[in-house]
Amino acid sequence: MCDLHDPNEHSHEATAASGLSRRQIVQLLGAAGIATTAVTATAEPAVAATADSTVGVTEADAAAYTPPEGLAEDSAAKRTALAWIEQNVSRITDLNDEIWEHAELSLREWNSSLAQADFLRKAGFDIEFGTAGFPTAFTATYRRGKGGPVIGFSGEYDALPGLSQKAGAGEHDPREYVHDPFSPGYGPGHGCGHCALGTAAAAAAAAVAEAARRHRLDVTVKFFGSTAEEQLIGKTYAVSQGVYDGLDAFLDWHPSTGNATGWGTSNAMTAITFTFLGVAGHGGTPLGNKSALDAAVMMASMSEFLREESMGPSARLHWVINNGGDIPNVTPEIAQISYYVREGSVERVNSLLEKVIAVSEAAARASRTSVQHKITSACWNQLPSKAFAELMYDNMRQIGPPEFSAEAQRLAKELQKSLGLPELGLHDKISELAPPNPVFLGGGSTDVADISWQVPTVSMGAALAPIGTKMHTWSTASCAGSAPGHAAVRAAAKYLAATAVDLLVKPELLRGIKEEFDKRREGVRWRTALPEGYEPPMYEPPAWFLKRTGQSWPPKNITWPPRRVVSKEKFSSLGPALQPQT
Repeated sequence: MCDLHDPNEHSHEATAASGLSRRQIVQLLGAAGIATTAVTATAEPAVAATADSTVGVTEADAAAYTPPEGLAEDSAAKRTALAWIEQNVSRITDLNDEIWEHAELSLREWNSSLAQADFLRKAGFDIEFGTAGFPTAFTATYRRGKGGPVIGFSGEYDALPGLSQKAGAGEHDPREYVHDPFSPGYGPGHGCGHCALGTAAAAAAAAVAEAARRHRLDVTVKFFGSTAEEQLIGKTYAVSQGVYDGLDAFLDWHPSTGNATGWGTSNAMTAITFTFLGVAGHGGTPLGNKSALDAAVMMASMSEFLREESMGPSARLHWVINNGGDIPNVTPEIAQISYYVREGSVERVNSLLEKVIAVSEAAARASRTSVQHKITSACWNQLPSKAFAELMYDNMRQIGPPEFSAEAQRLAKELQKSLGLPELGLHDKISELAPPNPVFLGGGSTDVADISWQVPTVSMGAALAPIGTKMHTWSTASCAGSAPGHAAVRAAAKYLAATAVDLLVKPELLRGIKEEFDKRREGVRWRTALPEGYEPPMYEPPAWFLKRTGQSWPPKNITWPPRRVVSKEKFSSLGPALQPQT
């Protein structure tokens, strides 16, 4: 999830480590690193809850693990749901391609959110825009009968900056090129495949609704169109506002390089932006100027020294200077550097975050600038569900991997050749379900994690990108809007819909999933990792969008316009003037 957490990551890690004992893992990582992880798991309930031992699974059980069979049922309702997907494949892939074409950035998905909402409205859902105050977030609801379970699906539709790419092109060929003579670049693109993510989830929700209608199943199906996943803002804030309360189960997926599910966890994360303020001046007469960019560069350099002694095996720290000035001949008066601080739990994130903040203060002092910081997002580590993953896996196994055409495999191999990778094509198998590593080594983060502490949640991945590539690349954007993406959307919709229908026709499965969820959460009190008084960032929507969605501006939960950031710094003193030389 993208900054995303790849749901396959832990399954692949587990497969790789399945032959290792804990002693071997200790030797592999080094005693100091593993000791830190072990102490954390013992001391922190949020970390302990992710361990299988929490639900009575021993190390011996994990070593001898075989996925159960017979969980997924070949019911009439499931056949109806899967048939609906097949009958509407053209509509579904058209929706994917429409969102791919828009390639709209986080918090500004005006056309993409409307397209997804219209798809669900035609499937009989009631639509309400402005979820948690976000203009492009919406909740779609279908109800049939009374007293049935409430099943949630996760939808996303934001693109990434700089990843524009022509659909189906085997070499880097940006669809939108920025012809700036001083700063050329590329437009946005779906390098994380969220066009496919939201489309497949919407198709699954619609298919479940159709099955409920045809077979008179009591259910409430809720689809959450979520904004700004790439900034990990939309869901984390919405959870803090109670948007996901009352659900019985939540189904999530993400495009990937493999077809897998699992019950591993993810990194907690805090996103923070530091703003340095100095004094502008002519670059040809720099004495006395205060460069905010110097401060940002100092901070970036100093934060790298945290890696050896302040970061455990599960920690991640990465940054980008997102405002460094405009022209060399003007000393930058304002500069901003943004960090993602990741660790295995919120508490460990906070420990590392304190050190990063201290580095910012040191950089400001050394450069004689001032600094302020703002947390833009923060999320928990994901709470896994073994029982839910086992049900999802059984459905994936029965349905089979995505059906990739010769055209899709050809494109994948062209992309691999272009990137200097083995030409293995697309993953055309279902990866074996295996326990996660006994030691969490860190990785990505997801705003679905906060949802997972409110309701039993399952995540899975379907292959959209070629083997060996990664999300957040132009090559993924090429696949997302062409044959590989179409096959992944079709398969993912079926996996999600089939698993959801099983919860309706076999209520004992849902009971077991909820029992595991309650057991894992014992002794853990979830509270949002967002700071007190947090106001989510937003962009003012165009008037036509507000009219189409029946919203007014601004929402009640933000201050508009936001507080201005203006430097009040003074030129730096050089001390007493020098006497003329004689």
